[in-house]
Amino acid sequence: MAMDFSKFMDENFDIKEWVNGAFKSHKESPGANKDQYATTMVMKLQMFIQEVNNVIEETSQLAVQNLPRVAREIEAVKQEASLLQDQMRMVKEDIQKVEHDTAQSMQMLLQLDSIKSRMQAASNALQEADNWTTLSADIEEVFQSQDIHAISTKLVGMQQSLQMLVDVPDYAERCQHLEKLKDRLEAMLSPQLVAAFNAQSIDTAEAFVRIFSNINRLPQLYKYYHKCHKNQLLQSWRTIVDSNDDDTVLEWLPEFYDQLVSTWHSQIKWCSEIFTEPHRVVCELLTETLNSMDPSLSSCIAKMLEGRTNTLEILIDLKQISERFAKSIEAAVDSHGEGEMYKPHVQQLAMAVYAPYRPYIMKYSNFEDSVLDNHLNNIPLDHTEVIDCVRLLGESVGRLFSAANESNERCTKFTNGCGYIGLVKSLKSYFTSYGREFRRVLTNLKEKFKVDHSDDWSLFQHSLRIIQTCGELLLHTDELDDNLMSSIISSVGKQQPTTPRSPRPGDSRFRYNPFHMYTELLLETQGDRTALDDLVTRLEEDVPSVLEDVKTEMSALSVEVHRFAFDIAFAQLKSHLQDVSTMEMWTSASAGRAITSDLPTFSLSPLEYITQIGQYLMTLPQHLEPFTTQDNPAIITALKHGKLPYTEERELIEHIADLWLESIARGTMHMYCEEILKIPEITEHATRQLTTDIDYLCNVLDDLGLQPSDLMKNIASLLKAPKDDLSSCGENMPQRLVGAISGMRNL
Repeated sequence: MAMDFSKFMDENFDIKEWVNGAFKSHKESPGANKDQYATTMVMKLQMFIQEVNNVIEETSQLAVQNLPRVAREIEAVKQEASLLQDQMRMVKEDIQKVEHDTAQSMQMLLQLDSIKSRMQAASNALQEADNWTTLSADIEEVFQSQDIHAISTKLVGMQQSLQMLVDVPDYAERCQHLEKLKDRLEAMLSPQLVAAFNAQSIDTAEAFVRIFSNINRLPQLYKYYHKCHKNQLLQSWRTIVDSNDDDTVLEWLPEFYDQLVSTWHSQIKWCSEIFTEPHRVVCELLTETLNSMDPSLSSCIAKMLEGRTNTLEILIDLKQISERFAKSIEAAVDSHGEGEMYKPHVQQLAMAVYAPYRPYIMKYSNFEDSVLDNHLNNIPLDHTEVIDCVRLLGESVGRLFSAANESNERCTKFTNGCGYIGLVKSLKSYFTSYGREFRRVLTNLKEKFKVDHSDDWSLFQHSLRIIQTCGELLLHTDELDDNLMSSIISSVGKQQPTTPRSPRPGDSRFRYNPFHMYTELLLETQGDRTALDDLVTRLEEDVPSVLEDVKTEMSALSVEVHRFAFDIAFAQLKSHLQDVSTMEMWTSASAGRAITSDLPTFSLSPLEYITQIGQYLMTLPQHLEPFTTQDNPAIITALKHGKLPYTEERELIEHIADLWLESIARGTMHMYCEEILKIPEITEHATRQLTTDIDYLCNVLDDLGLQPSDLMKNIASLLKAPKDDLSSCGENMPQRLVGAISGMRNL
């Protein structure tokens, strides 16, 4: 069997694959013997190896024999290369010699060529001057013939001649003469132009385009086209206004915009067959029409707004009508190629659409102030009955923030985000006014609470509901703040161009959709645009809030309401403590001495004032529990922002009731210690009684899971100390305290 040894030369030769292939082909043969085949294949491989070795040996011998001949040929090539180098050196020297000998002659030839060129130019100028003279002499006859093509041909010839006569003394006069002749041709053609544009005659219009293009008057032709169709559109606007006297601009504007869109679609098709820049021509037509409306859109809007209270609502409705028109034009422009969208004439059209609203965008903050103030005036907060007053405060939160969220929506609809700086100011003023009214109501409640002491716990429950209202205010403020920041970034941030602001018309870097650049369309000054950009930049760099002042205002309200609630809860304790320093028993020499002078301190009973305080403190948990054990995020939030008196700055403990209990207990100890230190003089028996009262209060606090203050423990220690040990007892205590107790005990 023949074997294929060609595969041994492949770069990716696989020995296993070759062996397997060889055995596979042998297996397919009838009567195959694997061992015999393997022996045969090995023998053939050995013979093939021997043959390859023989070929290699022959080739090596041949190469060795040829080496002397190759060396001789290389040496010959080196000699020829050296000879060629010498010849090239000689040629170079000859060239340098020729250049040196003929330099003057070449200079003369160059001068002669320059003279020839000047003579040729002078000849052409003389010919063109003669041509100008000839054409000027014949032009009047051509004009009298009324042959438009002949006239345009003459004018083109004169125009070409004039290009060669730039340096003649009367060049300016000749230019003026040529322009006057062009004006005569325009005047002659104007009736035919109007007729052609009105009839939408393609052949006639194309002929006029060629004529005006040849005489460099194409912009004037555009003006004739614009004037013809603009007058028709303006007459349509006047008809719409006059025939619908009972309607307003809200009804007129959609109908007129429909005509403009229809004009766009019909004229862009016609202009594409006539003009080289059809989009520019039609865009400029619509721009001029919008800028020339009589009555103007601005005056119609101003007239409609006279005497209206819903100014902002009307402006939003009108702007949405204009936005629908802008989107229709945008889609039409975009359908004819992406490049058209970024040209200056499209930007000018977009500016014309939104121009009537720019003055009102500048006043947006004032409009929003009026709407929000009117809404705030319709939110009742005060009532003659306490329970109704508290209820109204709670109900005001939803209405307050409903109006704020609506203002956010209005800002997006009317200003497309450009008015957010004004909106933030309006919201700050809005919430400040609300906070002022809230404080006024709170002051009224304080006065009512001073009069009504029939049920202090009922009043305290009312105050807790007001605290919950403060918490809801804070929660809603955070939510509104997040919504505002999200709206600002989404509506204004996406308008950020990658090119400089206010690029020059025709600037190739002006590569963003002009219909979406509302900061350019709606803001009049660069300062306003910069301020808005700065706001967006700060928000994108993780500035925490746009309503920081409002949050501060709400936090201050929470502080005041917590103090208000604390004063209600502390009122009874205060009434028991405020006369402690003036009680007669502290100075009475006979009070209790006959009976108790020799009895130990534990035999004394606490006085009524301190037992009433203890009983009141023991009832606090059951009154606090219903309002503080339930999961109430509003109360928790209010407490985070409104610190309770006599509590330290720390994280909230697990149960708010415990924090309230601690605050009231610390307030009790603070006032009790102050009253004790006000006692001018105290007898020995009264001292023992006072320590009994203090111990009773400490036991009550212990039952409530609270610790007495350091001041109260020091006072108790100084009162219990024997007269001789007072100094040593107060060694580590404030000296003013030790001095006060010493004076009180006449030591």
